[in-house]
Amino acid sequence: MQHIGIIGAGEIGRAIVEGLCDGSEAAPEVHLSPRGARTAADLSSRHASVRVCADNQEVVDRSGIVIIAVRRDDRHEALAGLRVGGDKVVVNVMAGVATDDLRRTLATEAPLVRAIPLPAVRERRSVTVTWPSHPAVDDLFERLGGVLHVQDEEAFNVCSALTGTLTTHYAYLAALTSWAAGHGIAPEDADRYLRGLFQGVGRALGDETRSLDRLAADHETPKGSNERVRTTWFDPANSAALHKVLDGLLADLR
Repeated sequence: MQHIGIIGAGEIGRAIVEGLCDGSEAAPEVHLSPRGARTAADLSSRHASVRVCADNQEVVDRSGIVIIAVRRDDRHEALAGLRVGGDKVVVNVMAGVATDDLRRTLATEAPLVRAIPLPAVRERRSVTVTWPSHPAVDDLFERLGGVLHVQDEEAFNVCSALTGTLTTHYAYLAALTSWAAGHGIAPEDADRYLRGLFQGVGRALGDETRSLDRLAADHETPKGSNERVRTTWFDPANSAALHKVLDGLLADLR
């Protein structure tokens, strides 16, 4: 694998490094920008193949694949003046930054690939959506749990919008915990029970032989408790509200 450069050592940058290096006997060389100095220093102290560069240009110069993982609003400052040769491959993991936008910012003819790595890449069990396909990038993300190619940038934006639902899932569980506490269950007990309950659901998602609708049906009894909550709470109005907020998010991502 080519040397990997990462500009931006936030949660996703850290997860990629940990996925590539933790427990690996053949970890690639990873070059980190000094942005997020504390995280970069921690990663380089734990992994012999990881080093912190003096600046972002050094990251580019030392790497064959350059992952740009800064916040969207910080991209112009972080990328200003960078010289990116056509022999590099640039992986854009910034939500809402289109390929044409990034190409103008970098003024490069290098291949540009958009990707949506999730925090679970640190455990090498998260599929990463990419567009367009590129063999070097495929190799990188196959090592981190797999690759899902989409046909165009519009499809990529749809997948990007779906990632905006993650914290809603956590908030849903927190709301259930609060409800149980309001009915006399100790908050820590409700928290522990719900974590166990939904970890089981997460494991069931690993069964790709069953559709999501099939999994739902298999986990409920006709006219039972699960069916009652699902059909009462997730009614057409709530479904329409969810679609509306996702449509708005998709419009922003475009």
